[in-house]
Amino acid sequence: MRTVIVTGAGQGLGRAHALAFAATGHRVVLNDLDPVRLDAVAAECPQALAVPGDIADWDFAASLVERAVAGTGRLDALVNNAGLVRDRMLTNVSEAEWDDVVRVNLKGHFAPLRHAAAHWKAQAKAGTPVAARVVNTTSGAGLLGSVGQVNYSAAKAGVAALTQVAAAELARYGVTVNAIAPSARTAMTESVFASAMAAPDAGFDTMAPENVSPLVVWLASQEAGFVTGRVFEVSGGGVSVADGWQHGPARDAGRRWDPAELGPVVRELLARAPQPAAVYGA
Repeated sequence: MRTVIVTGAGQGLGRAHALAFAATGHRVVLNDLDPVRLDAVAAECPQALAVPGDIADWDFAASLVERAVAGTGRLDALVNNAGLVRDRMLTNVSEAEWDDVVRVNLKGHFAPLRHAAAHWKAQAKAGTPVAARVVNTTSGAGLLGSVGQVNYSAAKAGVAALTQVAAAELARYGVTVNAIAPSARTAMTESVFASAMAAPDAGFDTMAPENVSPLVVWLASQEAGFVTGRVFEVSGGGVSVADGWQHGPARDAGRRWDPAELGPVVRELLARAPQPAAVYGA
């Protein structure tokens, strides 16, 4: 039986992931800052261990990994889901709003990943076979940018880059690292996109957070060992692979450019390059 940590498990996507893992026979170690919400979710999951605390706190993140291993005897997967928003236009963002969003969304991914990776590396070095999985949570805002979410967009873009680097570094230890960019009804999205996120009176509820969880459960499975360093957009019944930065058209003068020469060169390169996708809300 595989053990998975799910952060931000007290509501929304994290709760949906926790229930989906429990339904497929996983032992779930659940984290959230709110112990009341967390206990309520844990009560719905057989063999659940609730560990409330601040996932962006370095020492707490280490203790979460330690408690997962001590409490269940193993750790097989980490689902980094915890996040928050402090939406403002760029010129109105305060230092605290920047710091809070980057801390929870980016450091809150890195801290548990760092400690889980150290555990898996030690296992691999000791000769124990490892088939570990990490599923991070980025966002369309992190992939394309989103007007009014400069702090959130920057943090979630960092999560996508973290995913790629971690995948490259941890492959040798039997660890895969992927990310999802979900679109679903959560406490964050309901307040910003109320009409788009509303549940229908009948039929398929496209924005239900439970629609995202099957991909997360699969990415955390042993079967998914051939996939790493990728980002998947997922919403409703749709799944797609997001394509990141690529090397584009180039010109090389074979010498140092003169600034006066570069206007026509840049115009030519832009004419040959594909147009980037538009920033959300632009």
